[in-house]
Amino acid sequence: MPVNSKIDVFQSPDYYLLDELLTDEHKMVRDAVRNYVKKDISPIIEDCAQNAEFPQQIVSQLGQLGCFGPTVPEQYGGGGLDYISYGLMMQELERGDSGVRSTASVQGSLVMFPIYEYGSEAQRKKYLPKLASGEWLGCFGLTEPNHGSDPGGMLTNIKDAGDHYVLNGSKMWISNAPFSQVAVVWARDEAGVIRGLIVERGMEGFSTPTTHGKWSLRASATGELVFDNVKVPKENLLPNIQGLKGPLGCLTKARYGIAWGVVGAAMDCYDTARRYSLERVQFGRPIGGFQLQQKKLAEMLTEITKAQLLNWRLGSLMNAGKATPAQVSMAKRNGCEIAADIARNARQMLGGMGITGEYPIMRHMMNIESVITYEGTHDVHLLITGMDITGLNAFK
Repeated sequence: MPVNSKIDVFQSPDYYLLDELLTDEHKMVRDAVRNYVKKDISPIIEDCAQNAEFPQQIVSQLGQLGCFGPTVPEQYGGGGLDYISYGLMMQELERGDSGVRSTASVQGSLVMFPIYEYGSEAQRKKYLPKLASGEWLGCFGLTEPNHGSDPGGMLTNIKDAGDHYVLNGSKMWISNAPFSQVAVVWARDEAGVIRGLIVERGMEGFSTPTTHGKWSLRASATGELVFDNVKVPKENLLPNIQGLKGPLGCLTKARYGIAWGVVGAAMDCYDTARRYSLERVQFGRPIGGFQLQQKKLAEMLTEITKAQLLNWRLGSLMNAGKATPAQVSMAKRNGCEIAADIARNARQMLGGMGITGEYPIMRHMMNIESVITYEGTHDVHLLITGMDITGLNAFK
């Protein structure tokens, strides 16, 4: 029994009354993003995914809503909000679609954060307000065709040419790349030290070919960054960071947002399956009355509740400046795992209807296959936790 997928009737599960842990500001921020998703994302996102089209209008919409750089100070156009507010924003956006959340995550955590944290005051004033408003879209160039989980092996490089640097190399699997005006790019200097640069569209030799043929994140824009003797002014170098600490610090912030985001996708799958189980009649009664279906729903809600509590606690630690990268890795990995399992079980509950665009589950299921891999693969996050536990490095 198909439903009209244009009408968003999502109800958020809150089994342990987590709303009581949130401030009025937290709830106001969350509800604003939730209403935006219901009004502007849900009616269009299935068609965008089916057609592999990036809805470019969301860039200005997300800027107006304050979803770009919400933790960046207001003087630079950010929201000046705390990390729980940021997490709730990402949860609600990914409840709509992982690609929409990716657009916001990249802009805030991987472009605005490094410019704010590692950049000069002139760079902050030039770039952050335009990125915060959505006038400009940005991307983050770290992953290379032959260097994903081991970014320290990167080949992209810069050479000093007097008043500018000459940048050569390429980056792959870059969210937002095809539509970005700005790229924060990581490259080796002549001494082998990893440095960050701000590369602008229009610089000669800089191109952003689109990645085609994706089965996942189909409503998100993905591409490459190609640098062929690109002249980058010296004032575009991020002055306050050297080494892998720079890009990894950005990834910690982005992984935190993902930890919340994927729980939003899980919540959407659960809520869809719950409602379907009450409406779908087989053998003379709603399938929600059968034991195996109730088992699936109970286990989904249990895992969502555990992940919500984990994220809330991590957000509190982030606010206090106490969260470690390993703690963020644990939450990112846990969220991805439970979201993938919940999507799969929800799809089974819907039977054949579960694979159609009448319901969001298959789209979430495909998207999570990317999210479980990007910004640290599932296995790498496991080893980050393992190294934190034992003090022994399994990577080398």
